[in-house]
Amino acid sequence: MQIFGKGSENIEDSRGSSGGRGGKTILGGGIGLLVIVVGLFFGKDLTGLVSQMPDGGQNVEVKKGIPKDPDGIRISQILATTDSVWTVEFEKMGKTYQRPTLRMFDDAVQTGCGNASSGVGPFYCPADEHVYIDLSFYKELKDRFGAAGDFAQAYVIAHEVGHHVQNLLGISEKLDKERGRLSETAYNKLSVKLELQADFFAGIWAHDIKNGSNVILDPGDIEEALTAANAIGDDKLQKQATGEVHPDSFTHGTSKQRVYWFKKGYETGDFSQGDTFNASDL
Repeated sequence: MQIFGKGSENIEDSRGSSGGRGGKTILGGGIGLLVIVVGLFFGKDLTGLVSQMPDGGQNVEVKKGIPKDPDGIRISQILATTDSVWTVEFEKMGKTYQRPTLRMFDDAVQTGCGNASSGVGPFYCPADEHVYIDLSFYKELKDRFGAAGDFAQAYVIAHEVGHHVQNLLGISEKLDKERGRLSETAYNKLSVKLELQADFFAGIWAHDIKNGSNVILDPGDIEEALTAANAIGDDKLQKQATGEVHPDSFTHGTSKQRVYWFKKGYETGDFSQGDTFNASDL
């Protein structure tokens, strides 16, 4: 994947710092590792633990704007491609896209949704409209799950930005209101649909950038994204963690489902086909 042009200015860099606060539910943390694997083992959603993690300190230095290091520049460029795609998609809907901010951090971070450690994995916080990522996640994605490559890394960000799109459209808020009304099993089913829709939105992003003027996709790029989607399905993570699979505790979808919905977004490029909540093929 080759990206030309300036990166997004909506970058915050607190690498080397940490901190904490409390609030809304984190979305998309199960591309995540530690919390989600423990949750899968016990059959429970443990994302609420992020607000109970130790405060990493209040003296947090946050640098804003395009970073100067190669990794940071790359992340800002990827974010810029999502800005371009969703600005156009929202215009098609007669809406104005409000761009999210992405913060890079090390070890732990203070967010509008609570304190989070890097063990949660990349995530989106609706309360402050930020995507959060510890770049060490990419090493684990490669070494532990066999999902390497720059496009696999970009897919992760595109998925989290998909949660931002859901937040702007009021989709995630509707789901959040159901949390106290539904049983855990019923809520998990809705959570799966939310996550698969974020995968579909990542596919929309991939579809749109291939036709853009500032991105060139390399051979094998889409396969990298599909490998990543396949690696982080609930069934595969559960099997890896416990040797067993418990569908009632799924929160993000099976490997097959995650691959299917990313491919559907990529192949159709049609936003209207991403209603996972009413899909007959889910």
